[in-house]
Amino acid sequence: MSSWPDDDVILYDGVCIFCSRWVRFVIARDTARRFRFTPIQSDYGTRLAKTFGIDPEDPDTNAVVHGGIAWMKSDAALTVLSHLPGWGWTRALFAVPKPLRDAVYSLIARNRYKILGKYETCFVPDADMQARVLE
Repeated sequence: MSSWPDDDVILYDGVCIFCSRWVRFVIARDTARRFRFTPIQSDYGTRLAKTFGIDPEDPDTNAVVHGGIAWMKSDAALTVLSHLPGWGWTRALFAVPKPLRDAVYSLIARNRYKILGKYETCFVPDADMQARVLE
């Protein structure tokens, strides 16, 4: 795990429809507006990805910086979910062995373009979301 100066930043694949829907899911439930977002295709997102050893040209995970630490794969998803109102129960899923959680995560990540497709360019967020995007 690496550190990063900004906190509660979610790094995601901006051309991935599945990933973009994940961001919209979080935004709709993050009533405290805790999380901010950066597509891996942005300058900021590319720097963040490279810092954490994620290939910006072929990302295999999203990541979240929380508590100054970068969390990857299933740890990232569960960290975000567990901080959303009404989703605290997801902390219990950390009890599932990490190799099993990450295997399921990786299966979905490998097939994310097959599941929902891909945008030609990064999706354009609405005005409310744009205020929470770091580029």
